[in-house]
Amino acid sequence: MFKNISNNRFYNIFLFPLTLGSLSVVSFEPISYTFVNFLTLPLFFLILLNIKKKSKSKYRKKPYKLNLFCSGLFFGFGFFLAGNFWISNSLSFDKNLTFLIPFAIILIPLFLALFYATAALIAGIFIKENFSSILLFSAIISTIDYLRGVMFTGFPWNSWAYSWSWFEEYLQFVRVSGFNIFNLICVSLFCLPLIIFFKNEIKTKISVTTFGIFIFFSLLLYGNYSINKNKRNLLENEIQSPVLFKIVSPGFEINYGLSEKEVINNLEKIIKYSEPNKDIETVFIWPEGVLSGYYFNELKEFKDIIKKNFSKKHVIIFGANTLDSTSGKTYNSLIAINNDFNKLFQYNKIKLVPFGEFLPAYNFLEKIGLKKVTEGYGSFSPGNKKNQFIYKKYFIKPVICYEIIFPEFFYSNKNSNLILNISEDAWFGKSIGPHQHFAKAKFRAIENDNYLIRSANKGFSAFLDDKGKIIKILKPGEVGNIEFKVPIKEGSKNTKNNLIFFILLFTYTTIFLYFNNEK
Repeated sequence: MFKNISNNRFYNIFLFPLTLGSLSVVSFEPISYTFVNFLTLPLFFLILLNIKKKSKSKYRKKPYKLNLFCSGLFFGFGFFLAGNFWISNSLSFDKNLTFLIPFAIILIPLFLALFYATAALIAGIFIKENFSSILLFSAIISTIDYLRGVMFTGFPWNSWAYSWSWFEEYLQFVRVSGFNIFNLICVSLFCLPLIIFFKNEIKTKISVTTFGIFIFFSLLLYGNYSINKNKRNLLENEIQSPVLFKIVSPGFEINYGLSEKEVINNLEKIIKYSEPNKDIETVFIWPEGVLSGYYFNELKEFKDIIKKNFSKKHVIIFGANTLDSTSGKTYNSLIAINNDFNKLFQYNKIKLVPFGEFLPAYNFLEKIGLKKVTEGYGSFSPGNKKNQFIYKKYFIKPVICYEIIFPEFFYSNKNSNLILNISEDAWFGKSIGPHQHFAKAKFRAIENDNYLIRSANKGFSAFLDDKGKIIKILKPGEVGNIEFKVPIKEGSKNTKNNLIFFILLFTYTTIFLYFNNEK
């Protein structure tokens, strides 16, 4: 029976890869069954190896390279369909765009699946039944993960390392390695069970297994050491802040085109949730999109409400659309104001969401009636400056929504000690989207050795420490506020780059070529 199944092209090219790709998604938040990846990735490897073997017999007259490509395509399609199904929810808020939901469900996963189709094609041609092929396969998968994070504006969602987001002790090494190296290590470990299926000597199997276990526990021991060291040195390296940070989560529904009365009503609600005390120095963080319908300059007509409820000891940070009167460009911006509604700081979002905040080929797509998902018909313009908000002794790195998923976005020569992330997670609805989005924030806090504040409407709003641990949190559906005096750390620079990652990829490939050199 097993032999018949292994010879069946339908199973090998379609059903098994699709199932494995879909099943891999349960390794990520909110389920976090990480162990599944120790099954799905090795089995995917074995499918590719089986297709290659059958090309010498049953598939001799078939285009086996096409079979490899299709197998990877269906693996990727299952992976992205199950993992990114929440994208379709964002199209339900505009009746003019609901007709696109079936296309979003099918075409976006299908496009992203092309990355794994390419990985399967390359890997399937070269892999063999030996340990060095595990290294090559891991290198190819990790390279593909990196490429989908940078190509076509990038979408590095659910790289394999994120399946460990629940395990803070294990994640600490990412501060040293950077994300891409850590992802390579994770993929390599997930693939190690393959050694069981190979015809190696028992000594080789034991050696490889022992090495894998050693790497895993080394990372775990380092993580425990790092966390405990941080606790011991807390008073030495950090200064208790006199400033109270308060995250406010209003739980507003997505509703654009609000009237003046409705905007005032929302403003009064979020002020109520803020519970301002005029005698306490406080920074209020409101989510992205809470005052939609107006440009920032237009919001000044409500400054009397701000003046009435807040004092000179207060700073309010929120998301707003801004208009450059000189260029006519519009931006999705993070704004900081005082109680007089004077602007203290502005950051314009750099990494915009394709189709969500801008339309590629705008002139053409607009003519056929398409628009971006967010408010208005015109596309946002990307910002061009990674500026920081320096407040008291805080060097604050502002990040808007989707930007939190890009590790490279945080590479900088500037000191920072606090990451501030505002987001509008109501777009995701009651799906896995907010859970997966929040998981990325944990990694960014650790990588940058910074505390992190996240304010997300209908998402996870939280204070995270520099080890990615949750200090306080408001979960989706919870409204109100949480507050914390974020300790002032010495600023640090995230000067990582991908050079060592590329060197490791080269090393993996060289080892494979050395042991598979046919003389």
